[in-house]
Amino acid sequence: MAAKLYCFGESGNAYKAALTMQLAEYEWEPVFVDFFNGETRTPEYRALNEMGEVPVLVDGDVVLSQSGIIQDYVSSKTSKLCGKSAAERREILRWVLWDNHKLSSQAGALRFMMNFLPEPKRQPEVIAWLQGRLKAAYKVLDDHLASNEWIVGSGPTIADIACCGYLYYPEPFGFNRADWPNIDRWLDSIAALPGWKSPYDLMPGSPADRA
Repeated sequence: MAAKLYCFGESGNAYKAALTMQLAEYEWEPVFVDFFNGETRTPEYRALNEMGEVPVLVDGDVVLSQSGIIQDYVSSKTSKLCGKSAAERREILRWVLWDNHKLSSQAGALRFMMNFLPEPKRQPEVIAWLQGRLKAAYKVLDDHLASNEWIVGSGPTIADIACCGYLYYPEPFGFNRADWPNIDRWLDSIAALPGWKSPYDLMPGSPADRA
Protein backbone atom coordinates (compact mmCIF):
# COMPACT_ATOMS: atom_id res chain seq x y z
CA MET A 1 0.00 0.00 0.00
CA ALA A 2 1.33 3.40 -0.97
CA ALA A 3 2.25 5.85 1.76
CA LYS A 4 0.10 8.98 1.88
CA LEU A 5 1.60 12.44 2.08
CA TYR A 6 -0.74 15.18 3.25
CA CYS A 7 0.48 18.21 1.33
CA PHE A 8 -0.27 21.09 -0.99
CA GLY A 9 1.77 22.42 -3.87
CA GLU A 10 2.65 25.81 -2.42
CA SER A 11 4.37 24.30 0.63
CA GLY A 12 8.14 24.13 0.32
CA ASN A 13 8.33 21.91 3.39
CA ALA A 14 5.89 19.46 1.84
CA TYR A 15 7.98 19.58 -1.34
CA LYS A 16 11.05 18.41 0.58
CA ALA A 17 9.18 15.31 1.76
CA ALA A 18 7.54 14.66 -1.61
CA LEU A 19 10.76 15.08 -3.55
CA THR A 20 12.63 12.81 -1.14
CA MET A 21 10.10 10.04 -1.75
CA GLN A 22 10.12 10.71 -5.48
CA LEU A 23 13.91 10.49 -5.82
CA ALA A 24 14.15 7.51 -3.44
CA GLU A 25 11.50 5.70 -5.54
CA TYR A 26 9.32 5.28 -2.48
CA GLU A 27 5.72 4.34 -3.24
CA TRP A 28 3.55 7.28 -2.21
CA GLU A 29 0.54 9.32 -3.19
CA PRO A 30 -0.41 12.91 -2.33
CA VAL A 31 -3.45 13.85 -0.27
CA PHE A 32 -4.38 17.47 -0.94
CA VAL A 33 -4.71 19.71 2.13
CA ASP A 34 -6.74 22.85 1.50
CA PHE A 35 -4.50 25.11 3.55
CA PHE A 36 -5.74 28.40 2.15
CA ASN A 37 -9.31 27.61 3.18
CA GLY A 38 -8.29 26.67 6.71
CA GLU A 39 -8.19 22.86 6.62
CA THR A 40 -5.13 22.64 8.87
CA ARG A 41 -7.04 24.51 11.59
CA THR A 42 -9.94 22.04 11.70
CA PRO A 43 -10.35 19.55 14.58
CA GLU A 44 -10.16 16.69 12.08
CA TYR A 45 -6.78 17.78 10.81
CA ARG A 46 -5.47 18.59 14.29
CA ALA A 47 -6.31 14.99 15.22
CA LEU A 48 -3.86 13.94 12.49
CA ASN A 49 -1.22 16.52 13.40
CA GLU A 50 -1.61 18.53 16.58
CA MET A 51 0.81 21.13 15.19
CA GLY A 52 -1.61 21.98 12.39
CA GLU A 53 1.04 21.84 9.68
CA VAL A 54 1.97 20.02 6.51
CA PRO A 55 3.51 17.72 5.55
CA VAL A 56 2.20 14.66 7.32
CA LEU A 57 3.22 11.17 6.21
CA VAL A 58 0.94 8.21 6.90
CA ASP A 59 2.68 4.93 6.07
CA GLY A 60 0.69 2.05 7.49
CA ASP A 61 0.73 2.52 11.27
CA VAL A 62 3.47 5.16 11.08
CA VAL A 63 2.34 8.80 11.23
CA LEU A 64 5.04 11.45 10.97
CA SER A 65 5.11 15.22 10.70
CA GLN A 66 7.97 17.68 10.11
CA SER A 67 9.75 17.41 6.78
CA GLY A 68 13.17 16.54 8.17
CA ILE A 69 11.79 13.57 10.12
CA ILE A 70 9.93 12.33 7.04
CA GLN A 71 13.08 12.67 4.97
CA ASP A 72 15.10 10.74 7.55
CA TYR A 73 12.44 8.01 7.70
CA VAL A 74 12.35 7.54 3.93
CA SER A 75 16.11 7.61 3.49
CA SER A 76 16.54 5.11 6.34
CA LYS A 77 13.94 2.72 4.91
CA THR A 78 15.28 2.85 1.36
CA SER A 79 19.00 3.31 2.09
CA LYS A 80 18.95 6.10 -0.49
CA LEU A 81 19.92 9.76 -0.16
CA CYS A 82 21.48 8.90 3.20
CA GLY A 83 25.25 9.12 2.81
CA LYS A 84 27.84 6.36 3.08
CA SER A 85 29.02 6.49 6.70
CA ALA A 86 28.03 7.51 10.19
CA ALA A 87 30.14 10.65 9.81
CA GLU A 88 28.31 11.58 6.61
CA ARG A 89 25.01 10.87 8.33
CA ARG A 90 25.83 13.36 11.07
CA GLU A 91 26.90 15.93 8.51
CA ILE A 92 23.66 15.42 6.59
CA LEU A 93 21.63 16.02 9.73
CA ARG A 94 23.71 19.12 10.48
CA TRP A 95 22.71 20.62 7.14
CA VAL A 96 19.07 19.56 7.46
CA LEU A 97 18.91 21.34 10.82
CA TRP A 98 20.73 24.37 9.41
CA ASP A 99 18.22 24.56 6.57
CA ASN A 100 15.25 24.30 8.93
CA HIS A 101 16.56 27.16 11.09
CA LYS A 102 18.42 29.44 8.69
CA LEU A 103 17.12 28.91 5.15
CA SER A 104 13.68 27.38 4.76
CA SER A 105 12.19 29.04 7.83
CA GLN A 106 13.13 32.48 6.47
CA ALA A 107 12.31 31.69 2.83
CA GLY A 108 8.90 30.26 3.68
CA ALA A 109 7.87 33.25 5.75
CA LEU A 110 9.18 35.74 3.20
CA ARG A 111 7.60 34.03 0.19
CA PHE A 112 4.26 33.81 2.00
CA MET A 113 4.36 37.46 2.99
CA MET A 114 5.34 38.68 -0.50
CA ASN A 115 2.96 36.52 -2.51
CA PHE A 116 0.09 35.11 -0.47
CA LEU A 117 -0.75 37.78 2.10
CA PRO A 118 -3.05 40.61 0.98
CA GLU A 119 -0.94 43.59 -0.03
CA PRO A 120 -2.03 45.81 2.90
CA LYS A 121 -0.63 43.22 5.32
CA ARG A 122 2.80 43.05 3.68
CA GLN A 123 5.32 44.80 5.91
CA PRO A 124 8.29 46.33 4.04
CA GLU A 125 10.51 46.39 7.13
CA VAL A 126 9.94 42.70 7.82
CA ILE A 127 10.47 41.84 4.16
CA ALA A 128 13.79 43.71 4.12
CA TRP A 129 14.91 42.05 7.36
CA LEU A 130 14.09 38.56 6.09
CA GLN A 131 15.82 39.21 2.78
CA GLY A 132 18.94 40.23 4.67
CA ARG A 133 18.82 37.05 6.72
CA LEU A 134 18.36 34.98 3.59
CA LYS A 135 21.23 36.69 1.78
CA ALA A 136 23.51 35.54 4.58
CA ALA A 137 22.16 31.98 4.31
CA TYR A 138 22.55 31.92 0.52
CA LYS A 139 26.18 32.98 0.94
CA VAL A 140 26.85 30.12 3.36
CA LEU A 141 25.36 27.63 0.91
CA ASP A 142 26.96 29.14 -2.20
CA ASP A 143 30.40 29.23 -0.56
CA HIS A 144 30.05 25.60 0.52
CA LEU A 145 29.03 24.52 -2.97
CA ALA A 146 32.01 26.32 -4.50
CA SER A 147 34.17 23.34 -3.53
CA ASN A 148 31.50 20.62 -3.23
CA GLU A 149 29.35 19.15 -5.99
CA TRP A 150 26.79 18.07 -3.40
CA ILE A 151 26.26 19.32 0.13
CA VAL A 152 27.58 16.12 1.75
CA GLY A 153 29.68 13.42 0.13
CA SER A 154 29.84 12.37 -3.49
CA GLY A 155 26.14 12.17 -4.29
CA PRO A 156 22.77 13.69 -3.49
CA THR A 157 21.35 13.25 0.02
CA ILE A 158 18.41 14.53 2.00
CA ALA A 159 20.60 17.51 2.90
CA ASP A 160 20.39 18.65 -0.72
CA ILE A 161 16.65 18.01 -0.86
CA ALA A 162 16.10 19.96 2.36
CA CYS A 163 18.09 22.98 1.29
CA CYS A 164 16.58 23.20 -2.20
CA GLY A 165 12.99 23.00 -0.93
CA TYR A 166 11.99 26.62 -1.58
CA LEU A 167 14.45 27.49 -4.33
CA TYR A 168 12.54 26.08 -7.32
CA TYR A 169 9.37 28.09 -6.72
CA PRO A 170 8.52 30.70 -9.36
CA GLU A 171 7.03 33.32 -7.01
CA PRO A 172 9.43 36.22 -6.35
CA PHE A 173 10.90 36.54 -2.89
CA GLY A 174 14.30 38.07 -3.60
CA PHE A 175 16.15 34.91 -4.66
CA ASN A 176 17.85 35.29 -8.05
CA ARG A 177 19.75 32.20 -9.14
CA ALA A 178 22.08 34.26 -11.30
CA ASP A 179 23.41 35.97 -8.16
CA TRP A 180 24.55 32.65 -6.74
CA PRO A 181 26.38 30.65 -9.43
CA ASN A 182 27.25 27.66 -7.27
CA ILE A 183 23.67 27.31 -6.02
CA ASP A 184 22.49 27.70 -9.62
CA ARG A 185 24.73 24.84 -10.80
CA TRP A 186 23.65 22.66 -7.87
CA LEU A 187 19.94 23.26 -8.52
CA ASP A 188 20.47 22.18 -12.13
CA SER A 189 22.19 19.00 -10.88
CA ILE A 190 19.26 18.15 -8.60
CA ALA A 191 16.74 18.84 -11.38
CA ALA A 192 18.67 16.44 -13.63
CA LEU A 193 18.16 13.51 -11.23
CA PRO A 194 15.81 10.75 -12.50
CA GLY A 195 12.29 11.35 -11.25
CA TRP A 196 12.72 15.03 -10.33
CA LYS A 197 9.65 17.21 -10.69
CA SER A 198 8.98 20.83 -9.84
CA PRO A 199 6.71 21.53 -6.86
CA TYR A 200 3.53 22.25 -8.79
CA ASP A 201 4.03 19.16 -10.96
CA LEU A 202 4.70 16.90 -7.98
CA MET A 203 1.93 17.95 -5.59
CA PRO A 204 -1.68 19.12 -6.01
CA GLY A 205 -2.50 22.76 -5.44
CA SER A 206 -1.04 25.94 -6.97
CA PRO A 207 -1.79 29.67 -7.10
CA ALA A 208 -3.35 29.11 -10.53
CA ASP A 209 -6.04 26.96 -8.90
CA ARG A 210 -7.15 29.94 -6.77
CA ALA A 211 -6.85 32.59 -9.50
